[in-house]
Amino acid sequence: MKKIGFISLGCVKNLVDTETMLKSLTDAGYEITADEKAADVIVVNTCGFIESAKRESIDTILEAAAQKTEGNCRFLIATGCLAERYGEDIVKEFPEVDAVLGVGSIDKIVEAVKQLEKGEKRYFSRCDKNASPLGGERVLTTPKGSAYLKIAEGCDNRCTYCAIPLIRGKLRSRPIEDIVAEAKKLETAGVVELNLIAQDTSRYGLDLYGEYKLAELVRAVTKETNIPWIRLLYCYPDKITDELISEMKNNPRLLHYLDLPIQHIADPVLTAMNRHGGSRLIRDVVKKVRREIPDVVLRTTAMVGFPGETERDFEELCAFVKEAKFERFGAFTYSAEEDTEAATMQGQIDEQIKQDRYDILMQTQLTVSEDYNKSKIGKTFTVFVEDYDEEGETYVGRTYADAPDVDGKVYFSSENPLALGTFTQVIITDCADYDLIGRTEE
Repeated sequence: MKKIGFISLGCVKNLVDTETMLKSLTDAGYEITADEKAADVIVVNTCGFIESAKRESIDTILEAAAQKTEGNCRFLIATGCLAERYGEDIVKEFPEVDAVLGVGSIDKIVEAVKQLEKGEKRYFSRCDKNASPLGGERVLTTPKGSAYLKIAEGCDNRCTYCAIPLIRGKLRSRPIEDIVAEAKKLETAGVVELNLIAQDTSRYGLDLYGEYKLAELVRAVTKETNIPWIRLLYCYPDKITDELISEMKNNPRLLHYLDLPIQHIADPVLTAMNRHGGSRLIRDVVKKVRREIPDVVLRTTAMVGFPGETERDFEELCAFVKEAKFERFGAFTYSAEEDTEAATMQGQIDEQIKQDRYDILMQTQLTVSEDYNKSKIGKTFTVFVEDYDEEGETYVGRTYADAPDVDGKVYFSSENPLALGTFTQVIITDCADYDLIGRTEE
């Protein structure tokens, strides 16, 4: 039995692909190992979204290749976004890589391993990403009780800076019945927190049904399962319908958490980005959601240093961050990606200016986050128990306000042992910059 090690990079949508490949390999009789030195085959599921992600993917491939001399590794396989986008280049430039699979070829992972075992020198597959299977059985790698469920693949938004449509293809929604069936299986496996994901979840169903169907999908999952926490990630401001707001307001199992990437607030920048909906729409959506759902937690992301972004544009963004008081916030600097419209625009901005703006923006948000966390001291929250730090004798969890992987944590003590993947009540006693500290109720 060959041992296979996996390294999954990039977003959680990529992680779901990793879990699908893990299932295919285990079904074929292979053993999965977390020890790279013991692995006969190492698979690196790469990211290729922006320059820093590409560099990380390349570095990881080279580090994994070292196991061919330092460990047991016989075959090295590259999959995912970098493999999709630069497959031929990887074949030419990295002789250490024995197989390359694009995003449309993850169902070929078993075939790739078997062909290499038979003596094939190089295996390359880049199937049509717009025709690849959606969904599939998985081996969960997320903390016990929590899982992601991909409801669609690809994207039709065509933001001028983004290579995702080039890499992942057009929007393809999974049928509601298929998603519900998977949700039921996840519930049977013990999942109590279900995170619905796609490149743009709010666009779900438009290609398949001719209209937005996210709210209907949530109702179907709620009806057919008893999963207590359902979370929506990656919802775009221009597609936040009254129906979706109403569902979040009235469905007690749909968490009052909305991931709403804005990328900017200045109209000249939003127009150049080809973002759907301008500053007024974004402001109105934020106000409406907060009015209808007073305890909602809003997460957003913003980009600094986009071509042509002026000091005035940047100052407007900082002012809006202070005004909107997003409870959760992330930022990144613009990266010029080849084959995107923005890469050829006039007004490319110096890297140091980008970094300076990023630092200023994140410092602005730090004050907002500190104030928000301080407001939680003395209150009690339901916390999902995610991990236990034996050295510090501290449990690690999350409230409804904290999405996995991207938001803060709750570090808390408990007089009694707690099972991972369950819920408990925690009194918040202190806070750090982005995290909360507490103890379980007596």
